[in-house]
Amino acid sequence: MPHSAPTRTARTTRIARTAGTGRTARPELDRGVPVLMVRIGHYPSSHSPIGAIRSFGRLGVPVHAIVESRWTATAASRYLTGVHVRPTTGSEPDAELVDTIRSVARSIGRPAVAVCTDDESACLLAEHAAELAPDLLLPPVPADLPRRLADKGGLDRICREHDVPAPRSATPADLPELLDAARDLGYPLVLKNLAPFSRLAHPMVGHTTVVRHESELRALDPGGHRSLLLAQEFLPPEHCEDWFTHLVCGPGGEPLLVFTGRKERAWPPGGGSTTLAHSLPNPELAALAAGLCRRIGYSGIADLDWRHDRRDGRYKLVDFNPRQGAQFRLFETTGGIDVVRALHLWLTGRPVPDAPQLVRRFRVGRLDLLSAAAHAWHDRRPPRHLLPVRGTVRAWACRDDPLPMLLETAHSAGTNAARAAGQVKNRIGGKN
Repeated sequence: MPHSAPTRTARTTRIARTAGTGRTARPELDRGVPVLMVRIGHYPSSHSPIGAIRSFGRLGVPVHAIVESRWTATAASRYLTGVHVRPTTGSEPDAELVDTIRSVARSIGRPAVAVCTDDESACLLAEHAAELAPDLLLPPVPADLPRRLADKGGLDRICREHDVPAPRSATPADLPELLDAARDLGYPLVLKNLAPFSRLAHPMVGHTTVVRHESELRALDPGGHRSLLLAQEFLPPEHCEDWFTHLVCGPGGEPLLVFTGRKERAWPPGGGSTTLAHSLPNPELAALAAGLCRRIGYSGIADLDWRHDRRDGRYKLVDFNPRQGAQFRLFETTGGIDVVRALHLWLTGRPVPDAPQLVRRFRVGRLDLLSAAAHAWHDRRPPRHLLPVRGTVRAWACRDDPLPMLLETAHSAGTNAARAAGQVKNRIGGKN
């Protein structure tokens, strides 16, 4: 008989205490319930699924993964029970994507906890939960909510509806409106791809991008088609700090577990993914994130990006990712619980233990070296936090699972070298 999400009310937010970097306990997960890592699109160098596969696999939980190819780093993990090669682009019809996920889930032979590592799969699973429920264990999130949160314009509207601080934003329909938005918001201006699926099928920028002149905007002319961009005010890095909250919410948005931490570097600098981060308890930020999830009824794993603007003292929400975050392994309690383990405990009817979060760092190896080099070039001073620190969690390097790092190194060496040549010459902007 398929498992279903329990309806018990979750306990209060757990963030007030902290602990050092000592050895953690091994939580008891139900090894009879497997996990399916779900993704849509092409991410051969993503470390996000590797972290979850290792987290579950070390506890003896069977893990299956949908991958682009058998030669991806994800497929090479020794902790992976099943490799399911299903390449997708995100431009396929929803029905085709749902059939693909359902066929993989049914091949496992028993209901599995679904863990999403991209916005598209999180949206798709929420919108088609009834069709997938016999084969996948899913949180009871409102069907339309993940897509509204992952859509940058939708998130802006949610922030305004619930009085959550956020940077001023606009969703221009075409180039003239984009130019008008730039005049209103001012330069520098932050640009983001607007919505899930469209960012894969019709990306207008490669990542969060800072533009400083009108000529750069004109180069993004959508050519008569509707603009798929969010234009957002620039929050200067000299006045701001990057923070994030990773959490798991039960029915009705009640938090089961909340973590907070600070981003120290990213690649590409100013608009890319985290390469160096530090877990730091922040009760004020935890309460902001938990309060928003309660008000909108969000259920499941989430990764929220914030900027603390020291000019007005407010934390401003810049992204709400309705799925596991790439740097989620930064966060763990002294009881050995991270967000994916907490999700599994909850969806299999087990309590999520109360324990303080560990204080430690997370580093994405060579990408962090590139980011540090770019910052050093721009700041004209030596980079910080390059030496190994006890308690650092590494995205790729792993003594008991070395092959994924070797494959990722071979795959990304040429790409990263080319990007580095351009990044170290460019002015570093702040990520919004």
